[in-house]
Amino acid sequence: MSSAQFVFQAVKGIQANMEYFATMVPLDCLSKLFIFNNEDLPPELRAQRILNKARIPAICDYIIKNPTSYVFSALTASVDGNILFTPIDEKYPSIGTITIDFSSKLLINDGQHRYAAIKSALKLNPDLKYEHIPVILYHDLGLKRSQQMFSDLNKFALRPTHSLNIMYDNRDADSKLVKDIIANVPVFKDLVDTEHTSISNRSNQLFTLSGLHRGTKTLFSGLPWNYEKKRETGIIFWNVVSEYMQDWKDVYHGKIKAYAIRQNSLSSLSITIKGLGAIGNEILHNAPETINTAFSPLSQIDWHKTGPLWKEGIVVNGSVISSRATQKMMENILRNAIRGAING
Repeated sequence: MSSAQFVFQAVKGIQANMEYFATMVPLDCLSKLFIFNNEDLPPELRAQRILNKARIPAICDYIIKNPTSYVFSALTASVDGNILFTPIDEKYPSIGTITIDFSSKLLINDGQHRYAAIKSALKLNPDLKYEHIPVILYHDLGLKRSQQMFSDLNKFALRPTHSLNIMYDNRDADSKLVKDIIANVPVFKDLVDTEHTSISNRSNQLFTLSGLHRGTKTLFSGLPWNYEKKRETGIIFWNVVSEYMQDWKDVYHGKIKAYAIRQNSLSSLSITIKGLGAIGNEILHNAPETINTAFSPLSQIDWHKTGPLWKEGIVVNGSVISSRATQKMMENILRNAIRGAING
């Protein structure tokens, strides 16, 4: 064994009849520890995917902007070399230290983008070197095993939906804003699905949180307002709009089931919510004093999927087509309906 070694406190465990180790690694040690597989090799000769460098700045920015609250899960790596585990006490045979030669190669099986972002963040904030990240270490049993580990670690990974991300994000101002507005618009209460981006057929909910988030963000696009002004205006806007959306009111008052509206009408769909936000934005830019009265023409629109307004491409064979082109169509239809208010 060489005299140059890494020594970390660790906990030893057994998984699939093989020992592995959980340890805490100082952030400034990461670049000394880990390597990446040769990205010039074809996939069948690599143990991991090619690093997507476009992802790194966003993750780095997350660390730098949230130095007291950022959170990272453990990195997973394989050690191509000896791992010497020394227990601290006979009573605690699974707690101790691990010793790894400098000459050993440590390959990241899961977490390469976190690793790269941490390296970038350390250049911007050197004080991060005093912080740690958990690392799970396995013995390297060859390329096929490393490839299988990568596959297994990612096989069951499921990204949370956009709605759920918004629901749980208490740092992002737009996420906080839409949740605050929803809580103050009666027709939205209990009718917003905060977990899914598409609502199941028999759900009692009418809107998705992600749809209202996009609509509200569009509403305030280009307006240099503070949070409180956006909050106040957003509450007014969506309450006013809801007064002229009969479908919404009928579901709210229990006159019709939400799934019936979602199935047969465009009134609560995300394409409509974003369209309403876009037209509201034009009004706020050009004629903000009309915000309380501009939307009365909404009550005259036939929102049924079979209605004549949607035959030009928004609804095809009974299905709503969601695209940039149809989003623009929706905005044009709403703009024509509310033309007087927009023109001031």
